[in-house]
Amino acid sequence: MAETLLQHPVLTNFVYPFLIVFFIVFAVLEKTKLFGEEKKQLNALTAFVIGLIFVSAVFPKMVVSNMILFLSVAIVIVFVVLMLWGFVFSTKEGFVMTNAMKVGLFIVITISLIIGILWAAGVSGKAYDFLFNQSWSEAFWTNLIFVVLIGVALAAVIRGSGK
Repeated sequence: MAETLLQHPVLTNFVYPFLIVFFIVFAVLEKTKLFGEEKKQLNALTAFVIGLIFVSAVFPKMVVSNMILFLSVAIVIVFVVLMLWGFVFSTKEGFVMTNAMKVGLFIVITISLIIGILWAAGVSGKAYDFLFNQSWSEAFWTNLIFVVLIGVALAAVIRGSGK
């Protein structure tokens, strides 16, 4: 795979970690006013030194890099969930969703999200094989479907007899 300029080791190993630490430390110093009011130069110099010290250490840099990758993936997942939630539960005049419809759609969204994450991570084939192409899978899924159907029928009977 071709390497772009933004993937150069100098940028990924030194510049990006330095910038993220510099900006976070500078923002915290500005917000807390640790050195006093209107001390931007002192805050910037302190953040600069802390950023330089940070990029010289290997392990903390790896931890922050992994956390930033996790945060990026988590933000995208939350964004997709909120988009799906907004499409499903948007309010239109004259249409009111019942609680059962909301629960059903929530379950569909959750299952869709899990399948989407597995597919995007590249484990969907392995997960599918594990769940459906094993010696035990046919009996397991048949029994699970019967248990769920019996549970739904019992819930309907109990709810109907309670009124």
